[in-house]
Amino acid sequence: MNLSEFDYQLPEELIAQRPLERREDSRMLVLYRQEQRWEDRRFSDFPSFLRAGDCLVLNNSRVIPSRLFGHRAGRPGRIEVLLLQPVGGDRRTWKALVRPGRKMFVGEVIEFEHGLKAQILEHGERGERTVRFVEGVDIDQELERIGHMPLPPYIRRPDELSDKERYQTVYAKEKGSVAAPTAGLHFTPEILAQCRQSGADIAHVTLHVGLGTFQPIHAEDVATHRLHTERYEVTEDNETRIRAAERRIAVGTTSVRTLESLAIQGSSGETGLFIYPGFHFQMTGAMLTNFHLPRTSLLLLVSAFGGKDFVLSAYRHAVEQRYRFYSYGDCMLIV
Repeated sequence: MNLSEFDYQLPEELIAQRPLERREDSRMLVLYRQEQRWEDRRFSDFPSFLRAGDCLVLNNSRVIPSRLFGHRAGRPGRIEVLLLQPVGGDRRTWKALVRPGRKMFVGEVIEFEHGLKAQILEHGERGERTVRFVEGVDIDQELERIGHMPLPPYIRRPDELSDKERYQTVYAKEKGSVAAPTAGLHFTPEILAQCRQSGADIAHVTLHVGLGTFQPIHAEDVATHRLHTERYEVTEDNETRIRAAERRIAVGTTSVRTLESLAIQGSSGETGLFIYPGFHFQMTGAMLTNFHLPRTSLLLLVSAFGGKDFVLSAYRHAVEQRYRFYSYGDCMLIV
């Protein structure tokens, strides 16, 4: 199975640069797998697709303002640091991406606002760095003060104050992600209440979105690709809700990976589960997802669930109908 099979053409103007004024006003392309047909709907219709016996599975990971801008100690020129995940319990040491990174050697010190400093400890195999912040600093407090929301690179504008609220789901709780689980951005408290009124249960899982979710695939043979691992957890109460359901509707690819990791390896740990066509789904009965970049692990996962040819045909329809793509864009429901 070649990566080139998972490509499509997208006009740049369809890449959403800002969220809609109201979360629930997104469009929703509904794919019916058995009937091999789709229809154009609105996300506000989503609760009508739920029924008693369903369990809506939401990833409650919260995005941290993990992008920092600084400079090399004693030198001009901006350095960008994207924190990926903490190493160890004191949260002073982190895996990170550093740009530009080629000249940032082990031992280099990066200075940020308000006297915050970090030193590069080592280089990783896939371009990441290990950095350590100075002692006596509450790094979470500093991130809230000077950190920027890690908007993806296809959003070609600086982050704004409003992104701290809009690039976050309304049910986000557990801090740890460096990218939003974007399928959840469409929900409001009112929509969630309607989902419950439909008779569906709601369960929360936690998968902290890291490098594994958005790292590029370099191998043409997709079967040779390996994902960075990401941390996940399903509490006992939520696992009970999930397992009792007749049908589980996963909100986002991260919820799908958490559900399938739960089935394979248990309720918590590190998962590097890479889902591509041919995968046998054990837990996922339907999924809500945004539109994804071509040639990525996210598009492969959606193709595995919906069927490659069917999904790519639906993507071409979405382009023709001028859907809004990617993080702040519209969504797709696959049933």
